[in-house]
Amino acid sequence: MLAALLILLVMVAVVALLNPGRDGFAWFNRLRRPAWLTFERLIPVIWILIYACFYASALLAWNAGSRWDRMAGYLLLLVLVQSYTWLICRTRSLRSGTLVGLAGWIVGVALAIAVAAPSPLAALLLIPYLLWSPVGTFVTWRMEGLNR
Repeated sequence: MLAALLILLVMVAVVALLNPGRDGFAWFNRLRRPAWLTFERLIPVIWILIYACFYASALLAWNAGSRWDRMAGYLLLLVLVQSYTWLICRTRSLRSGTLVGLAGWIVGVALAIAVAAPSPLAALLLIPYLLWSPVGTFVTWRMEGLNR
């Protein structure tokens, strides 16, 4: 029970600390998007599901072996994922988002491999992120060309 609460509190803290300000987010929302990006209104729901999977995966990984190095991997992944919009808004650079998206995917693959042996379900719960991350990174890369 303590682990579940601690994981949740850390996730909430990271999300709160790395949330772009109102002005930065307004700037981000004004950027042009590719015409084929018709599913943008679903993106918040997708991220809520991914964060729920992160939470469940971290809890399962902890219960499978209580290793702090794995939890550090989850923390690093969460920081990378959450810093995507924050960094874009802070630097006004879509390129930084593309690079953070790629780095997050690489860390996500490494984490899935690291937790697969002790908890195959924990690794499976990272798959939604591993599938979605390249989509988001590709969209950001395409937005770079539209917002010079």
